[in-house]
Amino acid sequence: MSKLRQIFNTSYCRYYSVQQARKKLPIISCKRPEFNHYEGQSYSKFEGIKLASKGWLHPKSKNDHFTIYYEANKKEKVGVYKKSFEEVGVCNELREVMIAQGFEQPTAIQARAIPAILEGYNTVVTAETGCGKTLAYLLPIFQHILEWKPSLTEEFNSPLAVVLTPSRELASQIGQVAESIAQNININVTTLVGGRTKQKMLNPPIEYCDVLVTTLGAYSKLVTTGILKIHNVHHVVLDEADTLLDDSFIGKVANLLKKFSIHYKVQIQVPPVGCQLTLVSATMPHELPESVSSFVDPQSLRTVATSNIHKLLPHVPQKFIRLGKAQKPVELLRLVQADVNSKRPVMIFSNKTSTCDFVSMFLNENNIECININGQMAVAMKLGKFEMFKNGTVNVLSCTDIASRGLDTTRTRHIINYDFPLYTADYIHRCGRTGRIGSAQDCAVTNFVAWPREIQLVQKIETSVRRNVDLPNVNANIRRQIEDRIARMTAASI
Repeated sequence: MSKLRQIFNTSYCRYYSVQQARKKLPIISCKRPEFNHYEGQSYSKFEGIKLASKGWLHPKSKNDHFTIYYEANKKEKVGVYKKSFEEVGVCNELREVMIAQGFEQPTAIQARAIPAILEGYNTVVTAETGCGKTLAYLLPIFQHILEWKPSLTEEFNSPLAVVLTPSRELASQIGQVAESIAQNININVTTLVGGRTKQKMLNPPIEYCDVLVTTLGAYSKLVTTGILKIHNVHHVVLDEADTLLDDSFIGKVANLLKKFSIHYKVQIQVPPVGCQLTLVSATMPHELPESVSSFVDPQSLRTVATSNIHKLLPHVPQKFIRLGKAQKPVELLRLVQADVNSKRPVMIFSNKTSTCDFVSMFLNENNIECININGQMAVAMKLGKFEMFKNGTVNVLSCTDIASRGLDTTRTRHIINYDFPLYTADYIHRCGRTGRIGSAQDCAVTNFVAWPREIQLVQKIETSVRRNVDLPNVNANIRRQIEDRIARMTAASI
């Protein structure tokens, strides 16, 4: 009798908790309501998790869909205390610049990262896209330079801080942000990208530079030839560090950073001694200690992160639609036409350059002005086209993953993944082009899901949301993932 009572009580508690949860709006709203998921809802380990996308490998599942609303039941928090720039240690001179640019308080990641960097720690800054990571490291670096500069003798081609990026587009963007601050505080910022490296080697520049923002390739060549000096560098930043530390770049990064005197913890003094390392990204490889051990003691790294790291953007609804390959152009035209009618800027992501070009031509042929960006374009052309989208000349941009990292625009209100990305890290970075600080409140993401491998990744994402855990396999080391996948396929075929 006691056994029956225990079973009854367990079943009743589960039923009661589900009914209580359903008084709220669903976090996952499905075309088939029986698959809706509610805040606080749990699943029996015997029954398993019921996924809306479970049957999507079947052809009859076409046109099924579900939408994730993380903040469906969010209420405005009243009286939440936020730190000020003064409380996190930012000096008065920089505070005035921030206020003039419209930043009255630091974001969550800035409030955590600024004190750590100011204190001289080697720091890993990991936070969701669009939350202000660039200022989180630029402000303490500028503050250190303001303290050091009066006591140092200026040397040409000898920066005090270097920001390294994997792409020219990102270097140009960070350079613009840095210059907008530096021009008000008498700090010299130089942006250096590849393309004319040989010309600089034949005719070396002679300039005074406090902060150098540059790409890895260009900087490595000019340091190796002795044109740029490193003995005065006291800050090194790897922006988009997950990319710079993957198997494609790590050899060159390690060889370069071994030349710097990176300390366990830099003693902040005048003049400074040693070099401080900062790693910045929205996603970080699981093998981080192994990746950096050749040039810095992994134990010296202090990690600062937000609670949303490796999770879907909580404030941006994300819709997943199961479509057939032939349905995608029609659905794209319908969505983009609605965006154009409401003057809603939209970015459309594809996995391949050929698809990116097709999307652009298809929309233009249907009287929708669309520009495209892909990795095969010249840097000047890419930046020019992105500027057209950024300044509002054009509201529709077709692109590959070349535009998924680092590029900042608060205009983007809709992301369409025409091709669903093959890796979780790419999905996080694509979605991060919208819902940024300063963006409109009605941002959204729409995903077209057509192929078996795409469906499998969507099922993993849906499972993580229902279980309220981090997204699976958020590892930006794409090259290693590809090699591991090829190895598994080869082993299976033997």
